[in-house]
Amino acid sequence: MTQGNSAPGASNAFAWSLLNTMVSKVGTLGIGIVLARMLGPDSFGTYAVALVALMAVLSFNELGVSLAIVRWPGDPAKIVPTVNSISVAGSGLFCAGAVLAAPAFAAAMGDPEATDVVRVLILSVFINGVVASPAALLQRDFKEKARLGIDQVNVWTGAVLSIVLALAGMGAMALAVGRVAGSLVSAAMFLAASPMPYRFGLDRNQLGPLLRFGLPLAGTSIIFFAVGYADQLTAGAMLGPAALAFYVLAYNLSNWPVSILAQPLRRVAPAAFSALQQDKAAMNSALVSVVAVLAAATLPPVMFLAGSAMPLVDLVYGKEWLPAAAALSWLVVGAVSRIFSDLAYDFMVVLGRSGTVFAIQAGSLVVLVPALAAGAALGGLQGLAFAQALVCGCILLPLCLWQLANAGISVRAVSSVVWVPALASLAVGALSLGLVSWLPVPWLELPAGALLAASTAAALVYWRRDDLKLLKEVGRDARSEVGELVP
Repeated sequence: MTQGNSAPGASNAFAWSLLNTMVSKVGTLGIGIVLARMLGPDSFGTYAVALVALMAVLSFNELGVSLAIVRWPGDPAKIVPTVNSISVAGSGLFCAGAVLAAPAFAAAMGDPEATDVVRVLILSVFINGVVASPAALLQRDFKEKARLGIDQVNVWTGAVLSIVLALAGMGAMALAVGRVAGSLVSAAMFLAASPMPYRFGLDRNQLGPLLRFGLPLAGTSIIFFAVGYADQLTAGAMLGPAALAFYVLAYNLSNWPVSILAQPLRRVAPAAFSALQQDKAAMNSALVSVVAVLAAATLPPVMFLAGSAMPLVDLVYGKEWLPAAAALSWLVVGAVSRIFSDLAYDFMVVLGRSGTVFAIQAGSLVVLVPALAAGAALGGLQGLAFAQALVCGCILLPLCLWQLANAGISVRAVSSVVWVPALASLAVGALSLGLVSWLPVPWLELPAGALLAASTAAALVYWRRDDLKLLKEVGRDARSEVGELVP
């Protein structure tokens, strides 16, 4: 499939994806505050147990074959029917298995009453499998503007229904039903927006290559899930569902500033870097520029969160959620480490080094699991968050930098664009912490700290404006017919 010069490029897609993520994050943050205050830690913890189960199955749901559509060198119409068949059949089997395993999982997480919530929420697995290829086709064609409308309908349909059902007294089940309803509506929109008709088929000549491509990626996704959710699994299993609720709230807050840029960037980065892979110098320069802009834009607000954790949780969520503040200050360290580690992952996959990424993630997991267990046993919620930050910052990130150096990306080049934002952000964090003592009224301290963080980030981004211009150029000439990447 080819397109003319009017096809949207990666820079255009990034802009729409950024807008999509910002609107979604602001909306979900506000909705989350309302629901957290309505439900309280116990019901929210039950939903968190179910959400961990959902994310576990989604990590390998369609066996990784839908990503082949994004990277297919020719006309994807040749493989889409086979991808649909694999994806729907696999997700149906995984959904059924998860429904049967729900009681055992809920009991292991310390909340047997979460079983029904898990079973309802897990229906999203099958819905995800059905629309995997339409979503991949939109990503392939850089059609993030269409994706924006679909995602917003998903978020707001689920949110409104969840709030209505929570007011009716359904507790955690309100969140599960709202999530599934939003997924159903968005699934219909994905099917309508798909660039190709939705068809099933089974081309035996494509089946083997697709599975050989997808299964290693599915295996890698499982490891990524384990690394990303081992802390929440440990919180639920060792500390209970209420502690899990506190941890999830702190985790979501810590990720909010960085995910605004990281999530849309990761949606378009593979195709954009792929367009530059014939020019190694340009590809390396693009990565360093992305790191520079991300560091300038995200580090100040992250350090503001770390310094203002206690008054922020108190003012926004209420005193019953204050235990989350103990974890928040440490979790921001892990959040910063993950955003740069994930970017390194995307870059190395384009270079055909996904095996190296798998080894890094698997090695980190071997260290992470005992560290989390020890942290939870010795320090509870705060100890768990400290262990997560320690492994992410001192093991995962250095390993990724080491591999980037092996790929020709100088660590000095990366550090040269990070150290100034890092120092400025440490100052923001220290001043935010000082404001807690100097202005002990949250509605005074928080706006002052937020203004300081925002102005610092704006100044740093302006300072790196040349990198921002280069970032806007990345993939501008990329066509939707992206080159094949080595799996």
